[in-house]
Amino acid sequence: MFDPESVRPLFPALAQPVNGLPAIFFDAPGGTQVPQPVLNAMHNYLIQSNANAGGAFLTSQRSDAILKIAHTAVADLLNCAPDEVIFGANMTTLTFAMSRAIGRTLQAGDEIIVTRLDHDANVAPWQALAEQGAVIRTVDIDVEDCTLDMADFTAQLNERTRLIAVGYASNAVGTINDIPAIVRLARQVGAWVYVDAVHYAPHGLIDVRALDCDFLACSAYKFFAPHIGCVYGKREHLQALQPYKVRPAKDAVPYRWETGTLNHEGIAGTTAAIDYLAHLVPPPHRSRRAALAATWQLLTAYERQLSEHLIRGLLALPGLTFYGIREPERFAQRTPTVAFRLDQASPRQIAEHLAQHGIFTWDGNYYALSLTERLGVEQSGGMLRVGLAHYNTHEEIDALLHALRQLTG
Repeated sequence: MFDPESVRPLFPALAQPVNGLPAIFFDAPGGTQVPQPVLNAMHNYLIQSNANAGGAFLTSQRSDAILKIAHTAVADLLNCAPDEVIFGANMTTLTFAMSRAIGRTLQAGDEIIVTRLDHDANVAPWQALAEQGAVIRTVDIDVEDCTLDMADFTAQLNERTRLIAVGYASNAVGTINDIPAIVRLARQVGAWVYVDAVHYAPHGLIDVRALDCDFLACSAYKFFAPHIGCVYGKREHLQALQPYKVRPAKDAVPYRWETGTLNHEGIAGTTAAIDYLAHLVPPPHRSRRAALAATWQLLTAYERQLSEHLIRGLLALPGLTFYGIREPERFAQRTPTVAFRLDQASPRQIAEHLAQHGIFTWDGNYYALSLTERLGVEQSGGMLRVGLAHYNTHEEIDALLHALRQLTG
């Protein structure tokens, strides 16, 4: 059984007071807090290794080593090879870069599938390819539980489909998509699959080999690290596609995709975040990958308990409209991220009320624009989102429910 008190002292941000109350961070889908080992790694990099890569001197050589170690760490996180990992500013920027490169291979009339459930970072980069003649198709959702309409998904596929862009999990309502099933559908028509795993990464073990997806994108600041984006791509794709890059840049993978100077201190912090996760379950483990698998088994079970406690309490509130999967027997199909509305107040008013109690939540669309439009709530302020991480507690959920009862009467 996981005890959040065993890790909470490692997160300095959790000790912040707000209006005399302890801060409660329910904004994990927008970016998790970071543990002290991550802060230490960034601090140490800037003191001991701060230099550009590829130089003949000590600090540059240390930077080279840190970058190599980080590629290996993310490879362990995703179960791929280190040269299949690309670092960049963030997932959105990297996805735009990948979409431009993939766009070079498309012909007018080629089709790309996106979904109404996704963050716009996995929609807009592909919609932009309509400028060069690509046809963009959008898969609908079941509004009752905010899951993908797989019958519509199947109907959208045809011999012109070249790429499917889909989220691993919804950053708005927590739905976990059946990526293996989607990949199997894609293979029937010879299409590639680009997975946005930003929201899933802090909640479950990712295995790109088992998924057999072609690309998978995530953001380190969603799994307890600094603002860094990373993308997995099958080596054959990274070698065959032509990236947009400066002429002196290396032409070997993954460097040909990492244009410009990277955020070295953030990358050092990313390695530290992965090591933090790998050490949450006591050794011995055969490898860092095995340790990460054990960690996610532990954290997933704990977050399931948090979800049950949170959703049970929300559904008991009068005037609440809940979006997404609500049945406990289906909670394996969702992350501990929920969205709702209240009759008594707008999402912004709810967020402001909670903020006065030191409870941090998000209102609006969280860039899941297609979803809020489909649900008919975009013009009225979207939804109020509560997103949990393993450093959250049952007591914090109780504080949230108490504050919401003040609004609902």
